[in-house]
Parts: sequence; structure tokens; C-alpha cells
Amino acid sequence: MDSQPHILVLGTNFAGLTTARYIREYAGEKVRITCIDRKPYLTFIPNIPLEVWNNNNPEQSLHMGFIKFLDRDNIDFIQAEVRQIDVESKQVEYTPVERLGSAAEEISYDYLVIALGNRLAFDEIEGFGKYGHTFSDTYYGDKVRRYLHGGGYKGGPVAIGSDLFVQGKSEKLPDIPVAEAACEGPPVEISFSMASWLEKKGLGGAENITMFTPAEVIAEDAGEQILEQLLPMVKEMGFGYQANTKGIKRIYEDGIEFRDGSSLEAELKIIFPNWKPHAFLKGLPISDDQGFIVTDLHMRNPDYPEVFAVGDAASVTVPKLGSLGHLEAEVLAKVIGKEVGGYEPKDSIDPLKFKLICMGDMGDHKGFYMHTDEWWGGDTSILKMGYTPHMLKMGFKTMYYTLGGKIPGWGMPMSELIADHTVV
Repeated sequence: MDSQPHILVLGTNFAGLTTARYIREYAGEKVRITCIDRKPYLTFIPNIPLEVWNNNNPEQSLHMGFIKFLDRDNIDFIQAEVRQIDVESKQVEYTPVERLGSAAEEISYDYLVIALGNRLAFDEIEGFGKYGHTFSDTYYGDKVRRYLHGGGYKGGPVAIGSDLFVQGKSEKLPDIPVAEAACEGPPVEISFSMASWLEKKGLGGAENITMFTPAEVIAEDAGEQILEQLLPMVKEMGFGYQANTKGIKRIYEDGIEFRDGSSLEAELKIIFPNWKPHAFLKGLPISDDQGFIVTDLHMRNPDYPEVFAVGDAASVTVPKLGSLGHLEAEVLAKVIGKEVGGYEPKDSIDPLKFKLICMGDMGDHKGFYMHTDEWWGGDTSILKMGYTPHMLKMGFKTMYYTLGGKIPGWGMPMSELIADHTVV
């Protein structure tokens, strides 16, 4: 290993950017860090619905340039598409993407952090391109904005939900629950906030919307205690609800056909697909049977200890949730900082402790807040609704943009403290 180890971070959206900057914090200048991503900005996906309801093009405010923050931390950046990973030779093949026609190149590493996110499998849902909508990026967000505000939507039934998620398996993984939907915070949030938007526009309300899920219950990772509060509330508010769909068979002009044989009538179909690993990851000796990267709870691969993964690319990240990626980033950075940097903790580094932190918009400047570890066997289960969760959601975006993804150690705990103990 070089006297200044080279740490290569693949992907610089939420998990990758935060990880790279935390590594610099914990390892100091004793390491060289390079990030590779297809684009020189981060897409702030959680706030896309808010921009859509307010008839703002989300591309205008939700692309956060991060080069200045990487420069500040002396982190190199390559704008490129990752093509292959060779864990035996410790080489990554990539193709620069600023201009078409670039030649493939290779880069070596001493430590590799895979934070490439996932591939959203909309292309595997028959009819989605013609009849489907979603909020998964700014392109699709602006497409649904133009449909809603430009006269395309006529006030008919709305279906919001997820396709079946195929979770990766490996005997080398820690014991984690199995999810049938990748992340159902967004369908729940969009259902609540769209009901408010419909009311404001005089187009109806919750009674227009049916939530659906491939699982036995929507938002299964919220745990039984929260669901005992949430599901009756959904019914009382007037939402339709359909569970156990087993996944989406096809989308057509007037609705959705599910794999359990049932269907839903819907003018507007808002879909969250199966989340799949990038194709080149499948079959690697570091991957599970689907292509997600196998790690322990220090985010390290058991067979290739120089390989780490965080965020959606990691097998243990279930559900595929931003707050888990943040927790993983800090654990990983401490591990690398201790090994090759200047980090000298008094005690051993704690492994990842699973918990779900979710702040969602409900319209009218109100929001919901979930804090739970019940799905993983814990006893924390907090659900709050009101003005404070919405304020915290908006405040998190401001803090993230201001600090360039490097949330201070007190940031998340402070948000939890305020939300856990506030009822406004």
C-alpha cells in the first residue's frame, strides 16, 4: 500500500458525498480521495414533491453542485460512468461522460467505497413509459408537474404505490428483515401531500387516492406500533388502500393490473419500481445474488476487506432509505480513519445500529415524523404529525445545501430530539 492510501468512492449522491467528506474528516490528509460520478451535482430527491405541488420545475432548485465542497476537502472528482470493478487487481474501469466518444480508462485503489445507488426498473413495468408517473428524479418530477398543472389531469382516480422489491440474499450477510417494497415512505408522503393539493385545487381529496403495496401492509418497516396508528388514520381520512398486490403486471391508460390478479382504476398512476443493482455488479465475488454489495455492519465486505459499500448499493440497506445511508457513512469513515488516518477513538467503533428516521410533507405546512427501530427488534416507535416535522424537513435541506452534505455529528440527533419531544 502506498504511503498515502488511495480511497476511491464510486457515486456522490447522498451516501457517497457524505461518506467521502466524513472520510476526510476522520482520516485527515493521510489519505488521497477520489470520487467518480456521472454528474457533478447531487439531486435532492426528497423535496421533489414539494416543488411539484407549488408548480416549480424541480430542476431549478434541487440540483446541488458539490465540486466546491470536494475542492474544499481536497477530494478529486472524475465525471464518468463506472463500467467494471476488478476486486482482484483493485482496478475500476470508467468512461468519462462530459463528451460522447470518450475512451475507457482505469484507476487503482487501496480502499474502494461503492455508493452507486441503484437502478430503478421502470423499464420492466409494461406501459410505464406511456401511462406512468413518478417522483424519483427531477425529469419525472417535472413531467408530473406539467401533467398536473398544465391541464392533463382531469380529477379522476389516483393510484400511488410500489412494485415488488427483490431483496438480495447471501449467507454472508448479517441477519436483517426481508422487505417486499424498497422504500414506502415516498408513496405514503405523496398520498398525504397530494390529497392536500387536490383539496386546494377543488379536485377532491383523499377519496380520489388509493395507496397500494406488494406487501401484506404498506410501510412494513415502520413497525407494528406505528402502523396501528397510521392505517386507521388512512381509512378515516378517506384514502383507498390495497395490499398484497404481489407487484405490478402492467400499467394501461385507465389503471393498473397487479400480479395477484386484481386491478385498480386510475387516471393518474404514481409508481415506485423495483430497485435493482447496476448490472455490472451482479456476479462479482463481493455481491449477493441480485448484485447488491455484501457487507458486515461496519460496511465492509467479509472477503475483500478493502471494499466497502454504503447507501442503496449495500445489501444491508433495507429499506433503501437516506437516513440509513447517513448512519452507514459515519461508521465506514470511522473505520477507515482508524486504519489509515489519524482517528484514534477511545473505544471500539460501534457497528451500524438500524433505525428508521423519516420526515414527510402532508401539505399546508404540516408533516409527519417517524422514528423507529421496531422492525429490527428494537423498542423505539414514535409517530408525530404537525408543523414541526415539516419545518425539520425544510430545515434539513437548508442545512444539507449549506454544509455540502457533511451533516455535523449533532445534526441528526438534534432533529430526533426536537421531533421526538414536540407535538406542534
